[in-house]
Amino acid sequence: MIEVFLIFLLGIFVGSFLNVLIDRLPRDESFFIGRSYCESCKTALKWHDLIPLFSFIFLKTKCRYCHSPISFYYPVVELTTGFLFVAVLFIIGGFSINFITIINLIYYLFIMSGLIVVFFVDLKYGIIPDIIIFFAVIVSILYIILNTQYLILLHILSALGAFLFFLLIFLVTRGRGMGFGDVKLAFLMGLFLGYPNIIVAFYTAFLTGGLISIILILLKKKKFRGSTIPFGPFLVVGTLIALFWGDFVLQKVFPFL
Repeated sequence: MIEVFLIFLLGIFVGSFLNVLIDRLPRDESFFIGRSYCESCKTALKWHDLIPLFSFIFLKTKCRYCHSPISFYYPVVELTTGFLFVAVLFIIGGFSINFITIINLIYYLFIMSGLIVVFFVDLKYGIIPDIIIFFAVIVSILYIILNTQYLILLHILSALGAFLFFLLIFLVTRGRGMGFGDVKLAFLMGLFLGYPNIIVAFYTAFLTGGLISIILILLKKKKFRGSTIPFGPFLVVGTLIALFWGDFVLQKVFPFL
């Protein structure tokens, strides 16, 4: 289907821009000014070095200028964005083009892009960029007000409940259990997902986070005490599971818990 191909193509090109955000936001670098450059030799890259996926393959995973390995993060982000954009197209029924569908598509693709940035920035640098959360919250509020006014109260209460729950954990653990960025991300999750999907997201995030932590400790990649694992990626995974399979989890899984 041509729509699937086009949205995937859009996704990998958006993913290329998200790579710029992922690398530059933690460094407080401008992501609109200045050309992309090699992380190793700092040489400015030309347009044919920046074609999503294809440049990575054509250059055989190495910089054209200094031959240093190119991080696999870049194609992974691009592919992830492409596949998630296609998934969004399916869940909103984007094959029947009309004004409402286009608005829904733009909104969900925007939030999806923000979540991808949060996932990889927290994974690589251990921080969650405030600017991403801020703009995602503003866009979500505008979308709810303009598109689903009957859900305003439910989503606002879900956001506040998620925020207060994570704030309590943050205060009780004095920031050792999770960072304040996770608290702000929880607010966005509640606003985006609403109730009861926010419960699915939290349950999945804590479950996967706990399992991965245990595995890393058993493999001696992490110590039981004195080391931390970024929780933002697990919250993003929980959000995606709740978005795509929330109803299934609520109907088929939760009754057995």
